[in-house]
Amino acid sequence: MNNSLRWIVAGVLVCLMSVGGRVAVGQSADRVVGLLEKLSNAPGPPGAEEPVRAIMVGEMKPLATEPLKYDGTGSVIAQQGTTGPRIMIDAHMDELGGMVRRVTPTGFLSMQMLGGWLDQALVDQRWVIIGSKGPVHAVTGIRDIHVITPEERTRVFPRESVFLDVGAKSAAEVAAMGVEPGDPVVPDSPFMVMNGTKNYLGKGWDDRIGCAVLLEAMRRTAAMPHANQLFYVATTQEEVGLRGARAAVNVVKPDIGIAIEGGITGDMPGARPEETQVKLGAGPGMFLYDSSTIANRKMVAFTRKTAQAKGLPLQTDLVQGYGDDSAEMQTMDGGAPTINLVVPVRYTHSHNGIVNRQDFDEAVELVVAMLVQMDAKTVHELRDFSPVP
Repeated sequence: MNNSLRWIVAGVLVCLMSVGGRVAVGQSADRVVGLLEKLSNAPGPPGAEEPVRAIMVGEMKPLATEPLKYDGTGSVIAQQGTTGPRIMIDAHMDELGGMVRRVTPTGFLSMQMLGGWLDQALVDQRWVIIGSKGPVHAVTGIRDIHVITPEERTRVFPRESVFLDVGAKSAAEVAAMGVEPGDPVVPDSPFMVMNGTKNYLGKGWDDRIGCAVLLEAMRRTAAMPHANQLFYVATTQEEVGLRGARAAVNVVKPDIGIAIEGGITGDMPGARPEETQVKLGAGPGMFLYDSSTIANRKMVAFTRKTAQAKGLPLQTDLVQGYGDDSAEMQTMDGGAPTINLVVPVRYTHSHNGIVNRQDFDEAVELVVAMLVQMDAKTVHELRDFSPVP
């Protein structure tokens, strides 16, 4: 069995182990909840997105008017329409994770982190290793309070000191489990509807929530008239440098780019107003600035006008230390006007994030409204940088 098939099968097994009784009563018939659960539970760290790609392909293929395409990094490109401006709608499949670096003689594993982890988010957590024989459960242990020094009790343990414990007592036992260096590692954090609310707990909302918005928008535009070539693109390796988007842009060559991401909320205790202003449950957001992109001002105005016309709330934010795929659409292949739209996520880049269903639904409405309103005249105006006489 090759690695791609192995990871897909292992991913299915992880998803199956993660479900079962976690969706609240009364929500089980909701197709969107099922989609969000499936996407969140699927393992897919950078470079090992196969299980997520299998989900995306299964959902995208019936909605595309042309055969699906793939770039050289494994991003999926689905097209609707063959005439008009080329609009790229982007969400990335990968999540924060890691890979096995080394197996010690005593059966512990060191881990190479992939993406922007905080060291304090790594200890005392459960993980899943996608091994050749299927999922292997692991935990990053923590030094016992009964034996550590007073100084250690308040210290953040650096990632170099963190090891995965799979219950083995030797390297041979680890090998017998089907685990070896290079195997993908993901958080073990099953999807859950939070206590009958419209808030959903899970891992990987950055950017599985964007993937779900992309799929729902694609489902709707498949049955709606529009004047564009819509390229729905699920990219790879965003968390390690926007690599998939860079490759996909060179295939699509968009006139306009729309990235769909997980936003960062500032509505929890201890948050500082200058860090982020977006709140959970207050509607989708639009980035005016992040460390990788300054939003196109005409796209900002167009987005605001569309939201206002549809009666949709629209939050705005500026965030340091954040990058997204719109940066590649904005600069590659001659550049394109872009915007980064977000569904707010509380606690990103950790094992457990929270999203709100109303924010999600309104994000889908906004994206669809923008796509059906665009035509050649609108796109020309958005791309026109000539001075006003």
